[in-house]
Amino acid sequence: MSLDFRIVRRSIGMAVLIGTLCLSQSVLQAVELRAGTARIDLTPPLSLKASLGGYGERMCRPAEGIHDRVFAKALVLGSGEDRFALVTADVLGFPPMLKEAVVSKLSDDGWTSDRIMLLPSHSHTSIEMMQIHPGNKLFIRQLGLFHRALFDRTVERLVTVIREAGKSLVTVRVGTAAKRLDGWNINRRDKSGPVDRQLTITRVDTDSGQPLAVLVNWTAHPTFMAAEDMWYSGGWPGHLQRTLEAMIGSEVTVMYYNGAEGDQRPISRSHSGGSHWERAERYGRELAIQAIDVYRVAKPRPDPTFVHHLEIIQLPKRTPHPQFMDTGGTEYGLTAKLMDTLLSTVFPDKTHSISLRIGQTVIVGVPGELAAGIGMEIKRQTAQITGATYPTIGGLADEWVSYILPSDEYEKGGYEASVSFYGSTLGDVLTKGVLRGVRQLGKKVEP
Repeated sequence: MSLDFRIVRRSIGMAVLIGTLCLSQSVLQAVELRAGTARIDLTPPLSLKASLGGYGERMCRPAEGIHDRVFAKALVLGSGEDRFALVTADVLGFPPMLKEAVVSKLSDDGWTSDRIMLLPSHSHTSIEMMQIHPGNKLFIRQLGLFHRALFDRTVERLVTVIREAGKSLVTVRVGTAAKRLDGWNINRRDKSGPVDRQLTITRVDTDSGQPLAVLVNWTAHPTFMAAEDMWYSGGWPGHLQRTLEAMIGSEVTVMYYNGAEGDQRPISRSHSGGSHWERAERYGRELAIQAIDVYRVAKPRPDPTFVHHLEIIQLPKRTPHPQFMDTGGTEYGLTAKLMDTLLSTVFPDKTHSISLRIGQTVIVGVPGELAAGIGMEIKRQTAQITGATYPTIGGLADEWVSYILPSDEYEKGGYEASVSFYGSTLGDVLTKGVLRGVRQLGKKVEP
């Protein structure tokens, strides 16, 4: 009988231990998600005489005015000891080496590269990417001249916005919804080619129901403005964000990030006016009207899944496209000799992809201008791998390495192919690397 008692007592002790472990695991899985936001004005003062990015024919001429101001916005997420900073910015793109400088200045605060993702809108009337690339030593005006003061200012402001967003985190709920939009974008290489028509809205509300942040993912180049338009502007993504913020109210922070826009352009709305500025404004405002409907459908839920992963990707050998000198080479004033120098000093031999899951949204970061067909396939496989309902592509994430096309589109040539600097296998190599990262992300989510 005493033996039976010892067995029972030992069984009870084991049950308590197992129960404690299960409770601990349950608590770990149910740790609340907290978040904070901040924004900062990135618009360079005209006295800096900084150029606008997007068109080589501007010849690095200084911007002549400010149509609307450009911003960086940060959403810092935290769960337990883990935290992550998602930063969107109304700029053309970020060059290699810039994020490294941002992380270096934040290292004393405990930030590391795998916990920060930078997502530019790809505005063609904002900061010139090559002017903030410390590796740009070529002194070619079409390419953009490195501007040390602009680089330092941009880095400092990105550092500041992350710090500010992380100061006061509140408990949040997350919900996502999506809608197919026809007649808003088109494949600019092939009118019958792949088009990503999904508008995805992720809303982050406080636990009390107050709107805190809204993430908007839509795939199209911000290219209503042309080379002759010399004022700073966030383009249609800037108008989209301001309009949606006004519609939602409550000082919400709306953050736009582009998708696989390498071959996607917007379709001008009817009766949008003659000027490029009017067309951009109308497109952004009308897209906000579509977005508010999707926002209202999204239902924020407590304790959302929150995981992230950084995957290193070795890039193929750097090589110019056979047609480069006929297209991009002409636009950017490059000779064959200068092209060799450019490839060895400006473009990296490896890159990375960060993937982030918040609730049912997965943002898959891709470091360049991805063709929509590849992007849609990555989204399909991401949903399959992770079980998330709303996979999205974070285009031009962290750094711009080049256009990224399928091998057959690379061989077909054209502008996008000529500005792809890693040969015909780049699309396949990056797709495999990105999905390798997504699989690791999926493993971090407990069943």
